[in-house]
Amino acid sequence: MSTLSIGISGLNAASIGLATTSHNIANSSTPGYNRQVIVNGTNFSVLSGSGYIGQGAHVETVKRIYSEFLSEQVMSAQTSAAEMDSYLQQISQIDNILADASIGLSSAMSGFFDGVQAVAADPSSIPARQSMLSTAQTLISRFQLLDQRMAEIREGVNSQITSEVSVISSYSSQIAQLNERILFAQAGSQTQQPNDLLDQRDQLIAELNEHVRVSTLTQSDGTVNLFFGNGQPLVVGTDAYSLGTAAAADDPERTVVVVNTPGGTAIQVQESQIAGGTLGGLISFRSESLDAAQNALGRVAIGLTQTFNNQHQLGQDLTGALGGDFFSVDDPTSYASSLNTGSGVLAATFSSTAAANLTTSDYQLSFAGGVYTLKRLSDNQTWTGASAAAVATAADQGFDLTLTGTPLDGDSFKIEPTRSGAGTIAVVVNDTRNIAAAAPMRTAAALANTGTGSIGAGSVNSPAPPDANLQQTVTITFTDATHFNVVGTGTGNPTGVAYTAGASISYNGWTTEISGAPRAGDVFTISVNTNGVSDNRNAVALAALQTADTMIGGTASHLEAYAQLVSEVGNKTREVKTIGASQTALAESAIASQQALSGVNLDEEAANLMRYQQAYQASAKVIEIASKVFDSILALG
Repeated sequence: MSTLSIGISGLNAASIGLATTSHNIANSSTPGYNRQVIVNGTNFSVLSGSGYIGQGAHVETVKRIYSEFLSEQVMSAQTSAAEMDSYLQQISQIDNILADASIGLSSAMSGFFDGVQAVAADPSSIPARQSMLSTAQTLISRFQLLDQRMAEIREGVNSQITSEVSVISSYSSQIAQLNERILFAQAGSQTQQPNDLLDQRDQLIAELNEHVRVSTLTQSDGTVNLFFGNGQPLVVGTDAYSLGTAAAADDPERTVVVVNTPGGTAIQVQESQIAGGTLGGLISFRSESLDAAQNALGRVAIGLTQTFNNQHQLGQDLTGALGGDFFSVDDPTSYASSLNTGSGVLAATFSSTAAANLTTSDYQLSFAGGVYTLKRLSDNQTWTGASAAAVATAADQGFDLTLTGTPLDGDSFKIEPTRSGAGTIAVVVNDTRNIAAAAPMRTAAALANTGTGSIGAGSVNSPAPPDANLQQTVTITFTDATHFNVVGTGTGNPTGVAYTAGASISYNGWTTEISGAPRAGDVFTISVNTNGVSDNRNAVALAALQTADTMIGGTASHLEAYAQLVSEVGNKTREVKTIGASQTALAESAIASQQALSGVNLDEEAANLMRYQQAYQASAKVIEIASKVFDSILALG
């Protein structure tokens, strides 16, 4: 090769270096761009009598500076940061609602029990009774307002999930198209990579990764396969899988992600398989916090309804009638899976232990091989039984189940015991006279008694509904100073009962006590309370429910159960905020490391421009000298 050719090779190499450097500078602000460098190679030397003589240089390739390890670190941190940011945006809404005293439950519940105590202080007062009904309506309004706000958040999450799936599908389609372009480009040159196309694809993958965590698998032909969850494909070669949303098979109010198969079947993706990114944050928030918060709020409403109603039914109102329900609330919600093939229909009702035993979890009842399995979805605890009713009784979770029709193997049902509680609670009593403040029975000592014995006012001891004979007249007659007989409907008429002063005497669902020293022939009567206008015994019992530990296994009052909800949401909000800040810092650190390697440094590129310019000028000088030498040779002729 002549000196001229060597000069031209150097000129070409320097020219490509200048072009590559200029390309770096032009793309210094382009998202996802990895700086490029030229890799020079030496041309084969030629053997001569003087040895091997060099023949110049050539550019072997234009290489992009890229680290798969650093890229994976950035993607991992970014998808986690995006997930926490999405989660925080959602849970902050619940935290703000519960922390707002103007719409919170604490003051309204305290106000309601203040109204109950006012009736206990003056049971005949119509204004006090009206105030109790008014504060009850205020409490119900708070329950329903909080539930409505949570329902709005749920609708917003459903809408955002649909939007996120649409964005993910769009990214998948673009990446599949870039796979096709890269495949075509590499087919035309087996040894050279289309750097800019690779950067574009990596940038799209990074952006997609902020919506849902994805994993990549690079193929030998240059294409990249994308997967999310537990290996669910998004992109395979040049094909993008179609994602969509639909109502969950076992819950029509829950939007879920589905994969649309070529045959037109939509396969639901399990929520546990979706993690990372905005979509992962939305789904985690809904399953971990929103469901639990709305269920916990509903549990308070249901617990209040059951305990207050039970006590109210044991009282007597101003008309002389036994108390009825004060509040009402809908039965647990249950859904049959749309995939069921049998005719089974499931109904759920609250058991007598609902207030104490209800949890904040949803449940799944499945049928296979003649066995019913009830699963608590919050922790996957299971119970089995030969019938739906039997398995619910064995689980003792605060609800009973009744299944009609014939289920087939594989059929399942979802039970949401407390989800609708806060939204459906209502006040049943609308007449002040129907507040059962009095006890339904009264006691009296006969005027002709000669002893010093006295009888207590008595109280109802039976659980709701009250004993059928509660208001039947019962007489206690002393046969001597230490024994008495009991006569009355439903008592069994026991005789010769030993007397102990102050000991409880219980029949027909009531309890009283006699103290002092009765004499033979003394008579005490327990009968219907015919003049209970000023009787406050049941109102006092109702007021005592404010601090009674009737919920969460008998460990918390209604207000304490609500306070636990507020605390759990607040703690979770702080936890997510802390983790999010940590992940954001990790992402920033990973990006800094990546940019230190792959980013464009304008100072460095300016130095490269000068270096390649000098090389270009030197090569041009070589060509100039070669030309002069050639001219000199021609002149010799």
